[in-house]
Amino acid sequence: MKKALLIIDVQNGMFTMNPSVYNGESLLNQIKHATSYARKNDMPIIYIQHNGPKNSPLEKDSAGWNIHKEISPEKGDIIVHKDTPDSFYETTLHQKLIELDIDHLIITGIQTEACVDTTCRRGFSLKYKVTLLSDAHSTFDKTDISAKLIISHHNEVLRWFGDTVSTEDWTSGY
Repeated sequence: MKKALLIIDVQNGMFTMNPSVYNGESLLNQIKHATSYARKNDMPIIYIQHNGPKNSPLEKDSAGWNIHKEISPEKGDIIVHKDTPDSFYETTLHQKLIELDIDHLIITGIQTEACVDTTCRRGFSLKYKVTLLSDAHSTFDKTDISAKLIISHHNEVLRWFGDTVSTEDWTSGY
């Protein structure tokens, strides 16, 4: 199977909100580890960049909209813009995956219960093999539930739509 690494919405605005994205430094380190592995194995890396509305932390063309400098794209990487939680909806993602003959998605990013969840489920529905890196996605604490619990819950639930493995296990060939 030909794989591609998807990095969803890891943009500056997610790290400047108060509070910031949960466990942000660890998240960036796991994604850096995954991108390093992908580059060494000639795997396409696709950045999904959310176009937020005016005055939002991810407002298009604002400083917050930019992909975080710790994991910024390199020459040859692909950037797909989206306006909804679904990385496939009215974007070029599916077409680019077809062009690259990709059939296995390795998914990382932000926001666990929104864009990451929706992209995992939609990828599965489009017949892609899906692998969610269980320690390379994150979200924010909510009033009634912690980010840690949201992440744990989604790692359990999304196993119905794909594999959920740690970044270390994935880079070791799980």
